[in-house]
Amino acid sequence: MNYKTLNYYNENAKEYFETTKNIKTTEIYKEFLNMVKPSGKLLDLGCGSGRDSLYFKNAGYDVTSVDGSIELAREAEKLINQEVIVSKFEDFKSKERFDGIWACASLLHVRRENIEEVLRSLANNLNEGSVFYLSFKYGDNEYIDERGRYFNCYKEENFEKMIRNITEYKVKTIYKTGDSLWGRTNLIWLNIILEKI
Repeated sequence: MNYKTLNYYNENAKEYFETTKNIKTTEIYKEFLNMVKPSGKLLDLGCGSGRDSLYFKNAGYDVTSVDGSIELAREAEKLINQEVIVSKFEDFKSKERFDGIWACASLLHVRRENIEEVLRSLANNLNEGSVFYLSFKYGDNEYIDERGRYFNCYKEENFEKMIRNITEYKVKTIYKTGDSLWGRTNLIWLNIILEKI
């Protein structure tokens, strides 16, 4: 994650928190949790406002939350009432093993030349047969938005081509959805669930 992207989230943490804390992706939660053992250990990677971590905690899961932005992590800590680890995705290291990793609209900030290395590293944190949810803006491009944030976008075919290079995973499901944030009706998301093999 580049400096300008992190800087945006640090400088706009409170606004971003308020804008995103109440977004519900209940159907995707249910699909993901159906593949995770009850009361299992989850890693919320790029937890943002903490809303997903809170949902998982309330559903009885043991959640470890991580975000690259120290200011956003502080906001999330207030919501979920537990520590949020501050780490860029490229730098995240843990000896813990999880029953699921949730990376909702977060790894799209990892540069395309680094994404394979990050995904390989995270495979070490998953128990065999566990699942990894990721979502990206739909497209086959990289860009910097008007706020200075870097985005790496995927379509089904180029994501599947990339993931074939990483033998630790197989694709369980891949599909498109619309956006949950009011006013962004034209935005399409690519949702993926990987299985650690």
